[in-house]
Amino acid sequence: MGVNISDIVPKEHRSLADFKEKWIAIDAYNTLYQFLSIIRQPDGTPLKDSKGRTTSHLAGLLYRTTNLLEAGINPVFVFDGKPHELKSDTIAGRRVIKEKARNEWEKALKEGDLEKARSKAQQTSQLTTEMVESSWELLGYLGVPCVQSPKDGEAQASYMAACGDVWAAASQDFDSLLFGAPTLIRNLTITGKRKLPRRREYVNVEPEEVKLEDALNSLTLTREQLVDLAILVGTDFNPGIKGIGPKKALKLLKQHKDLENVMEKKALSIENYQEIRNIFLKPEVTDDYEISLGEIQEQVIEALLVDEHDFSVQRVKSALDKVKSERKQKEQRKLDQWF
Repeated sequence: MGVNISDIVPKEHRSLADFKEKWIAIDAYNTLYQFLSIIRQPDGTPLKDSKGRTTSHLAGLLYRTTNLLEAGINPVFVFDGKPHELKSDTIAGRRVIKEKARNEWEKALKEGDLEKARSKAQQTSQLTTEMVESSWELLGYLGVPCVQSPKDGEAQASYMAACGDVWAAASQDFDSLLFGAPTLIRNLTITGKRKLPRRREYVNVEPEEVKLEDALNSLTLTREQLVDLAILVGTDFNPGIKGIGPKKALKLLKQHKDLENVMEKKALSIENYQEIRNIFLKPEVTDDYEISLGEIQEQVIEALLVDEHDFSVQRVKSALDKVKSERKQKEQRKLDQWF
């Protein structure tokens, strides 16, 4: 989930065309969970092949990644490593929420309430090792580079952006700012119309660009203070202080300058706060990665998706044709520059 500071951080609406020719490091787990949540049948059941294996993540990767490539965007997917020990409570809490949602989903199905069933089913998504492996495999066949982070994928993506190896980090969470990404892109892989839960209304979801420097200037905080603010509100590594939201935390940081002073003045106690600071300010990352687009292996992709997982051959070919067309145009533009 990450830290929720949406209400206090300035954002700019963008289109995919704004990111043409730019390299963007995408938080892979965050994106795959989006696909598993959104890409479902009317009753909430995920897409599956004839052997009962979930394919929602593969459908999302194929169609959304080819959309990005067609738009001239250069994606690199960054995968999580082993979660930090302080994240165990968050992970356990998510399991409880998913189990409750699963029970409510089954109850809604029995009652014939498909709209409620689909809403509850979206909260039950689970990413398995097999899904991660097949996602990495498909991306490789699409010629899209993947990076294995030692810990948090968002930290690694932010590090790559801070180093200038990519232009931005992409995630739904705002943690990328805490990890030091100069630019965060939200809604990159879920652009389009989305139905509001339990309502017959749709909203148009557009990419958002968040600049770390603009956010800090707007809030008149340093990055270190922004991390302290997040710890007060709650992160994946601590529950935060009850009754303190982003606006109140901002006010406290402006009054008292840092977390130690806030805790002293307000008689608060936050366990492991210094370690949590270091998770964001000194994350465990790696320089062991290469970033370049490879060739699309069309026959291998068809074997994986059509033969193995029952995808429509026409839809797969159509998705790949869009990318091949964009690459031909790109090569032609390069040739034109010589004449």
